[in-house]
Amino acid sequence: MRSRRSGSLAFPEWVENMSLERMRRVNELIRRELGELCEREIAPNLQGLLTITQIQTAPDLRQAVVYVSVMGDEAQHRHALRLLLKRRAWLQHELNQRVQLKYTPVLTFKLDRAGAQADRVLSILEEIDPHEPVPAAEADAEETIEPDEPTETK
Repeated sequence: MRSRRSGSLAFPEWVENMSLERMRRVNELIRRELGELCEREIAPNLQGLLTITQIQTAPDLRQAVVYVSVMGDEAQHRHALRLLLKRRAWLQHELNQRVQLKYTPVLTFKLDRAGAQADRVLSILEEIDPHEPVPAAEADAEETIEPDEPTETK
């Protein structure tokens, strides 16, 4: 049986896997509950769309980073983060009422820009015309590329 050392205790691998699965479930539960709370209490005060994209809870459950995506410009991003920080204590209290955990994590909010970056990549890809002819110099370069010939070894 393989095990890893954690401090002075050795845990079997199946315990660590169970712990990872539990953390995944806790993160998903917190994400769902915060999403409902934000939809009801935070979103009506925003002009953009707010989405809880990911939660990363510390293994001791005392802290959690909440990644949020806000559709809108930079001013709307800042407004959403300010509003979340202002309502943080209330969100933690409501989370404590809805989710039974040993500790209610202290929430930290971070802006998740992955959606905006994906939109930018898609817009760039849409600008590329697949029917546009390749310039002659590039076409010649593509035609002259040949695979290496196998060499004999002695």
